[in-house]
Amino acid sequence: MTDPRVDPPAAGDERELLTTFLDWHRETLAVKCAGLTEEQLRERSVPPSTMSLLGLVRHMTDVERYWFRRVLEGADLPAVYWSDVDDVEFDVAEVSADEAMAVWRAELDACRKVSENTPVDALAKVDRRGSYHSHRYILIHMIEEYARHNGHADLLRERLDGATGE
Repeated sequence: MTDPRVDPPAAGDERELLTTFLDWHRETLAVKCAGLTEEQLRERSVPPSTMSLLGLVRHMTDVERYWFRRVLEGADLPAVYWSDVDDVEFDVAEVSADEAMAVWRAELDACRKVSENTPVDALAKVDRRGSYHSHRYILIHMIEEYARHNGHADLLRERLDGATGE
């Protein structure tokens, strides 16, 4: 498989660096999922964990929506997968990988539009904990979120077929 990721620039303005690093990490999750079967994408790491590559995609769909559309944009949108049931996004026994990837990609497009139209230093709406966050904070937090979960994805992928790499 050809790696579709574009390396972030070594220099640039703040927005360019933050958004290109975030996009690189977004695409890293896609790379970790590429070329696997539905069963492989559903494969859980180790008991009792419910983590799988497909679960990570669903989790990141809701993380993207929460931070960019619900908090930054202030949109009154429901979560895509989250509910009162803990880790429901990781319950992927009957989930279509193609559908989950398409929903994630659509959410990424919507979140990019929100981000593109918002100054980096803009303050977001109050989050569920009653805190204000800047757009800058959200971008950095999302890089951290993807970096952590891409580490999980790397281990899951290596366990499935031995593929490694950043």
